Amino acid sequence: MTDISDLLFTQTHEWIKVNDDNTAVIGVTDFAQQLMSEVTQVDIPEPDEQVYEAGEELGVIESLRNSLAFHCPVSGTIIDSNRSLLATPETVNEDPFGAGWIFKLKLANPEELEELLTPDEYESHLPEDDDV
Repeated sequence: MTDISDLLFTQTHEWIKVNDDNTAVIGVTDFAQQLMSEVTQVDIPEPDEQVYEAGEELGVIESLRNSLAFHCPVSGTIIDSNRSLLATPETVNEDPFGAGWIFKLKLANPEELEELLTPDEYESHLPEDDDV
């Protein structure tokens, strides 16, 4: 099990790990990848100068079962994307909190982090096993 104690979460199942330099790594949660089942394609956002708003849709993850849009957890500029997911999208299933990260962001408004969920808050937000 991956240690998620230093992550923050969205209600739409993205995780964010904030670094000391006001950048962050973002991916989708283990719960999200389990719902997806076998990930077949990740539409990754490209780095650019645009400032994306918190909650803005940035791409889609496709699987044999369904698709899932992923969002920008906080406002910022994309500074890097995990291009290896283009060739090996199943990495999202295999290691969602590690090698399956999707993009990196330079935070525009760090105060927005206060709106995100702690690991305990996120866990309590998840449906019960028999509700899925």
